[in-house]
Amino acid sequence: MKPGSGTTTDVVTDETDREGAEESGVPGTAERASDDDNGAGAFEGDETGAGPARRWPRVLAGVLVVVLLAAGGAFYVAGRQLRDTPATSNKALTDSAATTQVAGDVTNALGKVFSYGPGDTAATKASAQQLLAGKALQQYAALFGQVEKQAADQKLTLTTHVVRAGVTRLTHDSAHLLVFMDQVYERQGKAASTAAAQLSVTARLQEGRWTIVEIDAR
Repeated sequence: MKPGSGTTTDVVTDETDREGAEESGVPGTAERASDDDNGAGAFEGDETGAGPARRWPRVLAGVLVVVLLAAGGAFYVAGRQLRDTPATSNKALTDSAATTQVAGDVTNALGKVFSYGPGDTAATKASAQQLLAGKALQQYAALFGQVEKQAADQKLTLTTHVVRAGVTRLTHDSAHLLVFMDQVYERQGKAASTAAAQLSVTARLQEGRWTIVEIDAR
């Protein structure tokens, strides 16, 4: 520009500035232009990757819910198995009142049906009709005819004492017991003799009372 020729503004494009800067070796100018380009690209890349990044917490949350539900189901099944094991379903181990009742009813019944005198067999037979049922009553009825005749002929008196009645298994309407008894035999004119007996007894709850349904000698 010549002096005095007026004022003229020279406009240089960005591209010309950049090339000029590169040729003139002005420090930082070309780098700033390149950084601006790179910065724009990085910003666009962040926007593109934001979608998957936001989805990860949702995926993890869904997986966590599934795991918790599966664990809860496993604990529930394990709990039911523990509650339903034979040991926990046996009321003889957990219900002392019911255990005492069945032991008392069976003890009373055995003492009555296995005790008789030469002139008192009718009362024993009547007790058996009330206190026995099922297989136990059938067996007792088949054998009692012989016992009744023997008692009359030999003037025999039999007294039975239950020493111990242990309830081995108990449900709401069924019980299994192991019973130990002492039986005293007395014949007219002879000394009394004592014999021990051991029975396996099954009882059923009928109308609020335990009835013996099966007796097995051990």
